[in-house]
Amino acid sequence: MHCLDCHTRGAASPAVGVCRGCGAAVCADHARIVTYEVRRRPLLAPPSETPARSVRCFPCAQADSR
Repeated sequence: MHCLDCHTRGAASPAVGVCRGCGAAVCADHARIVTYEVRRRPLLAPPSETPARSVRCFPCAQADSR
């Protein structure tokens, strides 16, 4: 699979991930790693937040930051 952004510019770069927002394949140059908190509530314990990460393309990363 190749990066969608590179493909629209006429290049063929191998993808290293898929954007969690839109599903586009992204290469290392076009991927943005976004961190967020996952809240879990175990049955008999207090809730806890765990940091997680996801891959985003430029447009989705910009939309998330607004």
